[in-house]
Amino acid sequence: MELSGLSVAVIGGGIGGMAAAAALAQRGAQVRLYEQAPELSEVGAGLQISANGQVVLRALQAVGQDIPTQATLSPGTHMRAGRSGRKVAFVPPPSSGATWYMHRADLLTLLIKSAERAGVEITLGRPVTPGTVRADLIVAADGGQSTWRSVVDGPVAPAFTGQVAWRALVPCDPPVAADQPATLAMGSRAHVVSYPLRSGRSMNIVAVEERSGWTQEGWRQSGDPADFRARFADFGGATGALIARAEAVHLWALHLRPVARRWADGRVALLGDAAHPTVPFMAQGACLALEDAWVLSSALAHAGGVEAGLVAYQHARRARAEAVVALARGNAWRFHLTPPWSWGARAVLAFGAGALARRLDWVYGYDATKVFT
Repeated sequence: MELSGLSVAVIGGGIGGMAAAAALAQRGAQVRLYEQAPELSEVGAGLQISANGQVVLRALQAVGQDIPTQATLSPGTHMRAGRSGRKVAFVPPPSSGATWYMHRADLLTLLIKSAERAGVEITLGRPVTPGTVRADLIVAADGGQSTWRSVVDGPVAPAFTGQVAWRALVPCDPPVAADQPATLAMGSRAHVVSYPLRSGRSMNIVAVEERSGWTQEGWRQSGDPADFRARFADFGGATGALIARAEAVHLWALHLRPVARRWADGRVALLGDAAHPTVPFMAQGACLALEDAWVLSSALAHAGGVEAGLVAYQHARRARAEAVVALARGNAWRFHLTPPWSWGARAVLAFGAGALARRLDWVYGYDATKVFT
């Protein structure tokens, strides 16, 4: 299908929406992106871009072949006991390539530049709801609480997971070593992930606890640093020291909606969290959205029409999204085991970390640019 002249409305100016806009515009579509916020910005937070996301960024010409200056290359992950800080295992980088650690704002800036070079028109401060926009194709990339999902797939209620996640960026002056491994500290019914960002000028923290008394879903909610430190007071070692230095925190209650049964209805397609919201225990939310963006544009280019292209898009993406989301959800209990079960699990990790990394090759080695060739 020739995309030149195809009018496309992309709803949502986050990572998935901006990547989809760039991918479609590069193939000749006339793309307008609508973002309800008055400016394109991301709250201070880090994310991980593994090889499956990197390949899409290169295809979008958002980055070159070299590691972008905005990224920190991961040498692997130390898994540690939360209370003592003792190393349990070292998980090496995936065989498909080392992960990048990036600030969300830096990644979004790269994607904005890619979209603008391709001719995408960006409209800010305009919420777009079903029935208020016309185009040959509408791409709903408006997040896990998507207003478009009920139109495409029917209403679905969120289910609280019983877990609350905290995020913090801790400034480092002088900078810490940017090439240090990430840390996954596993505690009783809680875990903490940390890694360096922006050449070691800050450390990113994602801390998850099991908790039932707070269920606000939005992830931009500001939290109380003192409460954060108190809730993770059992964590020691370098992780505990990092938590003690956190001065600004955000938190959100983790909810899950099932992966959408239908990803498209007529000429409306769901993308990213609107189709497959996930929990952050595989660090694949951004990468899945990048994969969606490229596969959507490619499916349309290889199909005889918009509706046929959207059928092919869902067929290519749904099963993979379901598998990755299920894997992420399963990691919650693995990271939160209490004694004596945690002792056995950590012994397994100590001897099998390399095998664990190899078992995840299907996640990180996926190449969205080769799905339709």
